[in-house]
Amino acid sequence: MVAEHRWNAVAGIRSIELGDLRISYVPDGAVGLKPRGWFPETSEDDWREHAHYLDDAGELVASIGGLLVEHGSRAMLIDAGFGPETHPADPENPIIGALRGGELLENLTALGRAPEEVEAVAITHLHTDHIGWAHRGVFPAARFLLAEPEWKLRDQHAPDVTDEMLAGVEAQLETVHDGQEVFPGVRVRYSAGHTPGHASYAITSGDQRLIVFGDALHSAVQISNPTWPVQVDVDQEQAIRTRQDLVRELHEPGTIGFGGHFADVQFGRAITDSGTTRWHPPDLTACGACDPRCRSCFAVADRTGRKFNGNRTSDFH
Repeated sequence: MVAEHRWNAVAGIRSIELGDLRISYVPDGAVGLKPRGWFPETSEDDWREHAHYLDDAGELVASIGGLLVEHGSRAMLIDAGFGPETHPADPENPIIGALRGGELLENLTALGRAPEEVEAVAITHLHTDHIGWAHRGVFPAARFLLAEPEWKLRDQHAPDVTDEMLAGVEAQLETVHDGQEVFPGVRVRYSAGHTPGHASYAITSGDQRLIVFGDALHSAVQISNPTWPVQVDVDQEQAIRTRQDLVRELHEPGTIGFGGHFADVQFGRAITDSGTTRWHPPDLTACGACDPRCRSCFAVADRTGRKFNGNRTSDFH
C-alpha cells in the first residue's frame, strides 16, 4: 500500500525512465488549497470521506514545480514553478492558503542540469505558479512554448499575471499548436477549460505514454470526482469534459499520468474497482527488479536514489 501521508505531503524530486527518456519532477514549492473554496459544490461530508487528502490545516497540499524531460544531452522543462516568492496565508482568501516557491533552480542543479542547458520551457498555461521562473530571464537559451490560443486570449484570465511578466515570457515566446512535437516524443495536447488555451503534454517513448496534466487536474481526488466544478476554471463545463477524457485515457494500457499539483502522488494511473475509479500511484515500499513479463514497466527513483517499480502487480494494476 502507498504510505498514507503521501496524499497530503509536498512532493520531492522523483524520476522515471520512459523508454529512452528520463523524466524528473523538479520541486519549486507548494500552496494550500482550501477544499470547499476550490471545489465550491462539495460538502463537509465529501471531505470527511476524503480526509486523507487534507493536511493538519484542513487544506489540500498542492506541490508546485516543473517537469524535466531529458533525451541524451538534450533537456526541456514543462512549466517553471512560482519563482523566489513567498505569500503568507490570508484568512480572508476563501480559495488558497500560504504559497511559496524558490526551490526550482537548486533542484534542477541536484538533477545535474544548469538552466543554460534547458532548450525549451513548455508552459501549460499563463498562471503565476507555472511561469514563475520563465519570466525572470534565468533560461537564456530556452524557447518558451505556449499554445497559440492561450497567448491570443491572454487578457481573458489570470489577472495576477502582470504586463511585466508577460513581457518576460514574450521575449522568448514561440506559440505552438495541438499535436505539434516540440521535443523528441513530446507533443502538445490542447485541454481547454482551466484557461481558454490550456495545454497538456503527451510524452511517448516506445509503447509507453505519459500525459502531463498541467492544471486540467489539480488533485488526485479529481480522478474519482472529475465532475466537481473548480472555482478557478474559466469554463467549468469544458474543464469537466477535459477531466473526464483524461481519466478515461488513464485506464489505457501503457498510459500513466503526471499531476504536478498532486501532493506526493504525482505519477500514477486510473484504476476502477467495483465501480469506483481512483488514482493509483506506485508503491514506494515495493523495490526490486521489474517483472520481465511486463512490457510497460518503468523504473522510478525518489530523492534518495531508491528505485521502485511502476507496473508490477503489487504496484500498478
